[in-house]
Amino acid sequence: MLGAGFWARFQLAAWREVDGVECVAIYNRTRPKAEALAQEFGVPTVYDNAAAMLREEQLDFVDIITDVDTHSQFVHLAAEHKIPVICQKPMAPSLEDAEQMVQACHDTKTPLFIHENWRWQTPIRQLKRVLDEGQIGKPFRARLDMVSGFPVFINQPFFKHLEQFILTDMGSHILDVARFLFGEAQSLYCQTQRVHPDIKGEDVATVMMKMQEVTVLCEMGYAENYLEKEAFPQTFIFVEGDKGSVELGPDYWIRVTTAEGTHSRRYPPPRYAWADPAYDVVQSSIVPCHQNLLGALRGEGEAETTGDDNLKTVQLVFGAYCSAQSEQVIHF
Repeated sequence: MLGAGFWARFQLAAWREVDGVECVAIYNRTRPKAEALAQEFGVPTVYDNAAAMLREEQLDFVDIITDVDTHSQFVHLAAEHKIPVICQKPMAPSLEDAEQMVQACHDTKTPLFIHENWRWQTPIRQLKRVLDEGQIGKPFRARLDMVSGFPVFINQPFFKHLEQFILTDMGSHILDVARFLFGEAQSLYCQTQRVHPDIKGEDVATVMMKMQEVTVLCEMGYAENYLEKEAFPQTFIFVEGDKGSVELGPDYWIRVTTAEGTHSRRYPPPRYAWADPAYDVVQSSIVPCHQNLLGALRGEGEAETTGDDNLKTVQLVFGAYCSAQSEQVIHF
């Protein structure tokens, strides 16, 4: 594992839920952080030199959970050693960097996967099944909302200093979910805002996409405004089809409405002792994402979020920035 910061603890705990996986070494540039995490999880070896770890350890794969600005460096390092690599989202701080990372792994025939867990949330997987089963007919319009008053800058203060914030952080998730549900985008239009006066990047974004025959609106916000009922970090989704509609609403309820009436059922996430109850729906989704990627590493199936696949999400993220800056529709 490369990185021992905020998210690494949950990533490592989720690996322990997957049979046949053992973390044998942790790297962190600040060695005491790696030592503390290793002691907590019984990992035998720590490094403050990533190149030394890849050179000295016998690794089946590496899992990168460092700052996004270092992702490219470590992916290229893994590719040089031909060690399969899983990288946290967002893949890279620029589209060019992401493209070079994917190409480096192609050139060395090194498997590259992106740990994009949002689409693995229990209620989102169920909503996908509703669409795939044709329960609401042919979808033609959808809305995805991740709008929160949660004080995200308190537990992750580095967000304040990012030149690009909500589209790279939350947009990487939400735009990927849109692709998961509806396929690839043909065009995109975006507007952004900065509501917090003390941050560098944008904390509100609205993206409208034409995806095959579905118009998709994605609304994201960390404005820390006052909402009647705070539902962080739940994603709400509403899809209209020619035979009905489906809604993923608060507290994981999915309502399917057709000519026969409305059928409602709750699909809560599984509960893990290591997960923060406030983040349950997100942190529990790490486990099935791990299982999917591990199956691909073992040759037992296809990974959903390969480097090639996630590059399409990265294109949407930076296409959104381009649209917001130019106030133009971006075509793909």
